[in-house]
Amino acid sequence: MRMFGLRVDVGMLLEPLGFIKVLQWIFSFFAFATCGGFHGEITLLVSCKGVVNKTVTAAFAYPFRLNTVAFNAPDPKRCGGTWTDSYLVGNFSSSAQFFVTLAVLVLLYCIAALVVYVGYKDVYQHNSKFPLTDLFVTVIISFLWLVSTFAWSTALADIKISTGASIISQTDSCKAPGTTCHFVSVTRMGTLNASVVFGLLNIVLWGGSTSFVYKDTNLRNQSNKISQVAGIYPAQRI
Repeated sequence: MRMFGLRVDVGMLLEPLGFIKVLQWIFSFFAFATCGGFHGEITLLVSCKGVVNKTVTAAFAYPFRLNTVAFNAPDPKRCGGTWTDSYLVGNFSSSAQFFVTLAVLVLLYCIAALVVYVGYKDVYQHNSKFPLTDLFVTVIISFLWLVSTFAWSTALADIKISTGASIISQTDSCKAPGTTCHFVSVTRMGTLNASVVFGLLNIVLWGGSTSFVYKDTNLRNQSNKISQVAGIYPAQRI
């Protein structure tokens, strides 16, 4: 089918270059969804003046600006004035947003690349600029996945600490005379763990795909010509 130079050839999706690009799109989507779609909640059990075993919660979510998240007061009188707004510790938005933004940009690039692979295969193969550009972007994305995944995995470890049982000692209201707090639970972060796994998979996929993209560039052809010339005119031994 042709339209404005478009010639659809889905067979390209069965070739390594196209098939890997589909996998890259899928894993980028899951990296974005598992991190960007997370919502969690911390629950404490509080006893204070006029209140016994009252459940208080603090809800947090992407982009994990925990220092803006406060526990709700145990009662309208705020424990007789001993309960003040108590915020969580840490702002991990830079690492989380870096990871998610990269995933979204990669999604868009994969769509654009698949359109070129499937609809403009002849143009891609006969215009050296397209493979070279594809190789350059692939190398850059591989590096960015490495950096962003490392940064996000480090931030996730800190998020787990900041939302764990240690928050009792960091909550000023829980230190007030006559007030006791007990850590009850925090939302499981299995999806966030999965986001790191998808980040690692993207590192492998994008790093491994550079060899397939390289095969379509004129750099390979030039290296082959150099090898052939070296074979025809072997270096003389002294």
